Amino acid sequence: MILNRAERMLARRYLLPGKGEGFIFLVASISLVAVALGVAALIIVMSVMNGFRAELFDKIVGLNGHAVVQGYDGRLNGWQQIADQAKKTPGVTSAVPLIETPLMATANGRFEGVLVRGMRVEDIRANKTITGNVLAGDIKSVEPGSGKVAIGSRLADTLGAYPGSQITLWNPEGRSTVVGTVPREVTYTVGAVFEIGVYDYDKAFVLLPMQDAQELLLMGDQVGMVEIQTTDPDRVERIVAPLQRMIQGKAVIVDWRQMNSALFQALEIERVAMFVVLSLIVLVAVFNILSSLIMLVRAKTRDIAILRTMGSSRRGMMKVFVTVGVTIGSLGIVLGIIIGAIFLFFRQGVVNAIQAVTGQNLWDPSVRFLTDLPAKTDPFEVGAIVVIALILSFLATLYPAYKAASTDPVQVLRYE
Repeated sequence: MILNRAERMLARRYLLPGKGEGFIFLVASISLVAVALGVAALIIVMSVMNGFRAELFDKIVGLNGHAVVQGYDGRLNGWQQIADQAKKTPGVTSAVPLIETPLMATANGRFEGVLVRGMRVEDIRANKTITGNVLAGDIKSVEPGSGKVAIGSRLADTLGAYPGSQITLWNPEGRSTVVGTVPREVTYTVGAVFEIGVYDYDKAFVLLPMQDAQELLLMGDQVGMVEIQTTDPDRVERIVAPLQRMIQGKAVIVDWRQMNSALFQALEIERVAMFVVLSLIVLVAVFNILSSLIMLVRAKTRDIAILRTMGSSRRGMMKVFVTVGVTIGSLGIVLGIIIGAIFLFFRQGVVNAIQAVTGQNLWDPSVRFLTDLPAKTDPFEVGAIVVIALILSFLATLYPAYKAASTDPVQVLRYE
């Protein structure tokens, strides 16, 4: 929208408070702040929701892969051939054998249900989700025959077990004797404590070398599953499809969507719902722009009539008031982006401050899954938010601008 010099002067004049126009300026200022808060709320919430999905995906997939070939009854025969064939499949980047089973653990007189995972030493070393989050001890000490294990940080707190502590794992499927099945119990030394950042994993995981896990569970050379990583997690079903014929009758393929479908679907639904609900804040804000412009037109009716008699066109008057409204909306959008960026940068500090003031735990990891408030800002989403806010601001200016352009100078100035 191109304005001439006179129209730009009028727009600047109407944006600033004149004599007796303090209330109109106050309403316009409230409109600006409302737009800023609406835009900031949208950016913050969408960034946090994106952060949730990204963090959960990275951490969950970092441990469980994009798909797993899982043996029936938790035992997979011929896993070496399956792993070799998987590695040769186009789109597959790695195929790692795993053992994963729930057991009971005890330490310092405390009992806790755990999830025991057996991995080859080279796979443990290559898993950055684990090796990059070691809080205490040395993950390199967890080797076959060393009698050492690595455990999650929450589990360490629950059992009071730290590097150097003893932890006993109970396998109910022990050896058969004349008096019945005797549960198998093996005592290990805690070699390392790690924190992945997902509460359910940190409170339950016990990591063993593959050979030690096979001995504990009496599995011989069998494993429980083969974890598969692919080049594109969104196409994982198509990538692993060639393996279906090979594993038919002895295993099943489960991808990350099936393993965590309820969680990710809930996040996606909540993300869309929050976007729609918070968009209403911006809509309410632009109604404030509408009301402030209507008040401005009513206050400037005489000025508009004089300008019309001096030769100002209807189109020119419309452009002036559209410019005023869009400027208020644009300033609100810029302020909202700044507020959103500041909040996201200091988000964890803000949460901690609110918790300190209210005395309430707003970020319980047992409920939120993650230990810290995540955020991931998508530039395309921010652009969409800006465009939506600008369009709504523009639409809010049309009616008052039309009323200003429709002012009849004869009727207004008849009794002047």
